[in-house]
Amino acid sequence: MRAWIDRYAAAVGGDTLSGDDIEALLDLAGVAAHAAVRQAAPLSCWLAARAGLTPAEALARARELASELGEG
Repeated sequence: MRAWIDRYAAAVGGDTLSGDDIEALLDLAGVAAHAAVRQAAPLSCWLAARAGLTPAEALARARELASELGEG
């Protein structure tokens, strides 16, 4: 997986992800998928990136929302 992520980052002109960022994004995807539906995972990650959130910030907000919805 790491090779794909690093090469994709280079292909789109972005920075590579740290191990902590990868873990937070995967956790964010898991929270979104379990709180809503599977398709919410990539869309939530995209929205967080567009909003300029770090992966850790995005994960914290997803956990807060899931808790409000009774899914956390």
